[in-house]
Order: sequence, then C-alpha cells, then structure tokens
Amino acid sequence: MKGTGRFTRWVHLVYLANLLWSPVFDPGSTWLDWLLVAGVVVVFVPMYAVVWLRPTRARWWCTVPTALLGAAVTPFNSGAAVLFVYAAAFAGVSESRRNALRWFIGLSLLLSLFSVLSFVPMPWRLYGIVPSLLFLWLIGTLQVEWAERERADADLRIHNARIEHLATLAERERIARDLHDLLGHSLTAIIVRAQLIGELVDQDPARAREEAAEIEGTARTALTEIRDTVSGWRQASLDAELESARAALSSLGVEVLVRRDAKLAIVGSTEHELALALREAVTNVARHANASTCHIGLDARDGELRLVIADDGVGGAAAEGNGLTGMHERIAALGGRVHHTGAAGRTVTIAVPLRVAT
Repeated sequence: MKGTGRFTRWVHLVYLANLLWSPVFDPGSTWLDWLLVAGVVVVFVPMYAVVWLRPTRARWWCTVPTALLGAAVTPFNSGAAVLFVYAAAFAGVSESRRNALRWFIGLSLLLSLFSVLSFVPMPWRLYGIVPSLLFLWLIGTLQVEWAERERADADLRIHNARIEHLATLAERERIARDLHDLLGHSLTAIIVRAQLIGELVDQDPARAREEAAEIEGTARTALTEIRDTVSGWRQASLDAELESARAALSSLGVEVLVRRDAKLAIVGSTEHELALALREAVTNVARHANASTCHIGLDARDGELRLVIADDGVGGAAAEGNGLTGMHERIAALGGRVHHTGAAGRTVTIAVPLRVAT
C-alpha cells in the first residue's frame, strides 16, 4: 500500500469486498447483514483516508479504531477479518518497527480468538480468518519496509539540504574573508601611494607619475584577484605576498627583512592560507604600527611551520576586527594557532603543524 501512487492507494479498498462473502453466500442472511456491511464501509473509508493525509495521527484515528471495528464485526461476518489486515498496514506505516511487530502479534491473537468465538459456522469462519491472519503479517511487514525506506529517504534529503546550506555559508565566509584580505591590503597600498603623490606632485613630478602607475597596477591586480576570489580560482602565493609586503611597506619607509627556509616545500592549500594571513598582518603593520623595521620569518621548529611578522612600531593590544578574526579562522581550520605579543612593537606568530603544511 505504501510507496504507491495516490490512485493505487484507493484501489486497495477493493479488499473490502471480503465483507460480501457472508451476505452473498449465507442462505440465512437478511437485510441486517447488508446493513452491517454498508455501515463498516461508511465508517472505515474516512479512517483509510486519514492515514494517508495525517499519518502522524494514524494510531488513534485509524489503527486503533480499525482494530476495534474489526473486533466488533468479525464474530458476525468473518470477511471483516480483512480489517485486521488494514490495521496492520496502518501500524506498519505509522509505527516504529518494534511497535509495529507488537501490533501484528496483538492482531494475530485477536484473530485467533475469533476463530474460536464466532457466530459464523465452520468452515466459513476459517475461510475469512485464516487468509487475513497470513496477509496481516505479509502486508504489515511490507508496509514497515516501505515506511522505513521513505523515512530514510526523507532523512537523507534533510541531511543533504543541511550540507548544502552549510556549504553555502562556508563559501560566503570564504569569499568574505578573501575580499576583506584583498581589499584591506590593496586599498591600504593605494591610499598610502595616493598620499605620497600628493606630496610629490610639486616636488618630484616624475616620481609622482611612477607612484600613479603603481596605484594603477595595484588596482588592476586587486580587480583580478577579486574576480578570482568570487569564482574560487584564486591561489595566493607566499613569494608573491612577500614581494607585495616588501613593496607596500617600503613605500612607507619601513625596512623589510625576510628570512625564509628555502628547503621548505609547502602544500598549496596551506600556502594559500598562510599567504592571506601574512597579507593581513602586513596590512596591520602598514595601517597601525608606525614602524621603521619589519622582520618576516618562515621556518620549521618543534614540529610546526612558523610564520613570524615582527615590527618595532607602537605595539599595544589591537582590537579583534574582521581581519584578525578571519586570520584566526583560517589558521584554526588547518589545526594551527595565531599568537600576538609585544608592548614596544608587535609580533604575530602563525604556527601550523608540519604534517599539514608539508
């Protein structure tokens, strides 16, 4: 019954024809027997509809009433034993496997009882009860299997929807972090060079033109990186970020000293996250440090790959903005950590396990 189309569900009502065996073939049947059949049909059909429209209410609105109806009518019409088959089907649809089996056992005991206590003579009594006893287990078990399969499919759809939702959120967060890192660094460089052009335009026009060209190049690079970020193709490079950091800080008069272990071979995904973390740290140096020297080191120690950015600027405790939050999230996703220290000057240490980084 379950797992079929709506039309097929209603076709299963044809089994109510078992109710006709008694009034049709019993020579002593009267109009009361036909009235009893009509009454059973009128009462049962709405319950049959409810089990499909409101399956959560099936136990008390369908299964129990159908079993009681079958118990009331079967002693007078053995064909009414088919109602126990319907009750088993309803239990298979709406109950857990364990509860459904309990229903099957209870309904089987009732049918066995009515095989002894009945006004229908032998062997006609058994002709109606024995097939129903067999089909009760067959149909009921099939209903349990179909119901469990549909519940599993529904759970799978919900699970997939949750995964899709979480993937969407993760992608939005990735784009937000990448755009913040990109625009923060690029716009800082553009602002600094624009301020420098304002000072040089009268004193050194040639240098001002060079700086203007640098601004254009930075803006074009940022535009390309934004496009790549949105499409998911951007892969940041530590070497490129080190050169960019050197150029950005040098334009502010900050001396950049880089110490890197050339033997380190870093996997692409880790290098991408480290490069963006370096970009955020350098952007903070350019914006807030007022430093004269910045040391950048990359090496392996104590089972960790460590990226250290240290400046001799004003230091102090920096507020945890979107950039630093994004940095922590990036590194934490790699199983690493970010540590900030310094009162006179500031040191940012980014550590990632070597097993992840190399």
